[in-house]
Amino acid sequence: MVLVELEPTVGHEQRGLRPCVVVSSPSVASCQKFPMLCVVPVSSTPGEGALYPKLRIGRSGLRNESFALIDQLRSLDKLRVRRRYGCVSPVELGSLEEGIRLYLSL
Repeated sequence: MVLVELEPTVGHEQRGLRPCVVVSSPSVASCQKFPMLCVVPVSSTPGEGALYPKLRIGRSGLRNESFALIDQLRSLDKLRVRRRYGCVSPVELGSLEEGIRLYLSL
């Protein structure tokens, strides 16, 4: 989990300073040669279906039960990351992967 500045945005894009789940490969995310990350923004507003998997408080570092917004999947420069905290559980990561496969028709 990372806290990311998503501004500027357009239209229905998630905006503001927001928690996000990094879905880039760890080897890509940790390599300085690659300046970009792929993230899924998180919201406490409930969503329904495979594109909005639930994320629990605790290990993730989230203070409220939240939902990953897979339909808001985006790449961004690592300079937008304000801080890193927590991580999702293996079960939550599996739900994220399933939602991303569905969203991208993989």
